[in-house]
Amino acid sequence: TCSRIHGVARPSSWKRAHDELLLLERRVFAGGEHVMHAMEEWETLRGHEERVWNLAWSPDGSILASCGQDKTVRLWRRGPGPQGWICFAVLEDAHGRSVRSCAWSNDGNVLATASFDATITIWERKGEEWELATTLEGHESEVKGVAFSASGTYLASCSRDKTVWIWESHAELDYDCVDVKQEHSQDVKSVIWHPHEDVLVSCSYDNTLRVWAEELDADEWECLQVLNKKLDAHKSTVWTASFDRTGKRMVSCSEDSSIAVWECQEQSGRGVWNAACVVCEAHGRPIYSIDWSKTTGAIATGSADDSIKLFQWEGNQLKELCARTNAHQSDVNCVCWHPQDPTVLASCSDDGSIKIWKCHL
Repeated sequence: TCSRIHGVARPSSWKRAHDELLLLERRVFAGGEHVMHAMEEWETLRGHEERVWNLAWSPDGSILASCGQDKTVRLWRRGPGPQGWICFAVLEDAHGRSVRSCAWSNDGNVLATASFDATITIWERKGEEWELATTLEGHESEVKGVAFSASGTYLASCSRDKTVWIWESHAELDYDCVDVKQEHSQDVKSVIWHPHEDVLVSCSYDNTLRVWAEELDADEWECLQVLNKKLDAHKSTVWTASFDRTGKRMVSCSEDSSIAVWECQEQSGRGVWNAACVVCEAHGRPIYSIDWSKTTGAIATGSADDSIKLFQWEGNQLKELCARTNAHQSDVNCVCWHPQDPTVLASCSDDGSIKIWKCHL
């Protein structure tokens, strides 16, 4: 069953205040007081020459990695004093086509990048420098996503070739492919690890999500469950998903502009997952990115309608907190919560920019 979120009427004077402050706010009456939720544009980062595909914060939040169509990866951090955010490193000459995805290891010393050139590059921090440690090959087509497991034991990748690869990490940044899963019938858009277990979720153009884990008495990985098999949540491509801090819930987004919240019926991520809530037409166009904050529990979405929205899971429902229309001048490809500062959200777009937002929740 789809639930729809309706806007809140705003007086014209309030709208004028929004225009002057460059904020879009929603006032929610709670406990007899008006609670104001808002997004404020903090800074715009420029440097990529073409669209920016993906963002990833280092585990401690000190570095923001960005990657894009210009075949580069840029590393950003806060400059001293009033300088704001600065690009302190550009990782280039490793990929021959767009860099579609980037992901950090748990210790923040390794960065993996996935490219349309069908390869994955592993970068290693050496003091203040970053070195290309190794290149992983095997996919037959564009690599769309890459992610490290919470344990640090595994790296997952997915591709337009319809496969999900599981790589095992060894000493000296040596990676072996331990399994290749071919159950998806179409392009696999993204891979997401459970925050506490070696349980993997893949999202695909075939409209499904698949939950994977290593077989308990074997070296192979098995598909534990296919979500959305009957199109009960999404009616089109599932672009990506994100777990909450507990790993007991997960939220996914789709080409059909819907958002779905999934709940696990057991303590382990290996349990049965069911759709708990679906919001149809959460945006006016496809939703490409979704991120569930591990600090506040707020959910951010980025869409092809150029907007960003914030939601909260409350009372078994998704409640819209605020929306920022025209957040970028084109499609919003990624939204990413800061892992330490609950007020900071990063976004990137086809317009070539990265934006840092201050969120008042």
